[in-house]
Formats: sequence, structure tokens, C-alpha cells
Amino acid sequence: MIRRLGPILLSALLAGAPAATALAQQRGAPVRPQPQQKAPDKEPPPPAEPPPAPYDRDLLRLSEIIGALAFLRGLCEAGDAAEWPTRMKSILESEGVTPNRRDRLAGAYNRGYRGYALTYRVCTPSAAEATNRYLGEGERLSHGIAGRFGG
Repeated sequence: MIRRLGPILLSALLAGAPAATALAQQRGAPVRPQPQQKAPDKEPPPPAEPPPAPYDRDLLRLSEIIGALAFLRGLCEAGDAAEWPTRMKSILESEGVTPNRRDRLAGAYNRGYRGYALTYRVCTPSAAEATNRYLGEGERLSHGIAGRFGG
């Protein structure tokens, strides 16, 4: 009997633990639980997206305005043309606390920029008028956000 079980046990061990467990169950022997293999270290899940800030809608609109002004002020060769991308960068650094939020803010900026880049090739009176309106709206939004929510 031992000679017959020797090859069976050897082949079961070579085939892996599931076969050995099955053989032990057939013989009525107690089954010992196999130690669980440790899963490879996974990257921790990203932090949960925090709820939107109460001023998010205004901040997204402000980002879009800054994008439009970045294009229009450069097109019309205004002295402050280089400041607008820098202003957006500071918003991204201070408000882009999660990758999704950064993407939304950057997307709003890019929409504002591209919207005028597709329309204007030279500085026209209507481009100058749009610039003046955006400067006024952007100022109202930034003062409103700072006044209501601090900052």
C-alpha cells in the first residue's frame, strides 16, 4: 500500500497544493488551510475627491476668463500679456488640490483660450471690447470669491 501511495503523493505534490488537498480530502484526512500568499504591494488608492467648494463654479468661470485674457491680451500686445498664464498657474497651485480638480481648472482655462484662438487672428475692436468685458467680469468674480470665502 505504501508503494502505491508514494507516486500518487509525489505527483500530487508536484502538481501543486490543490491536488494534495483533494487527495487528503479523499482519504478523509484533515485539511490544513494553506497560508495565503501576500498580494504584491499595490499603490494606495487615490484620496477620495473632496466635495466641491462653494465657490467652484465662480472659480471655473474665472479660470475660463483668464484663459481668454491670456490669448486676447497677447493678441492685442498688451503690456500684461505674460501675467495671465502666471495667474492661472498660481490658481492651479493653490486650488488644484486633486488631479480631477486641476484638470477641471486647466480645462476651463483652455476653453477660454481656444475659444478666442479659433476666432481671432488680429486684434480687432471687438477683441478689445471682449478684453474689457472679461477684465470687468474677472475683477468682480475675484473680489466676490475673496470677499465671501476669504483669500
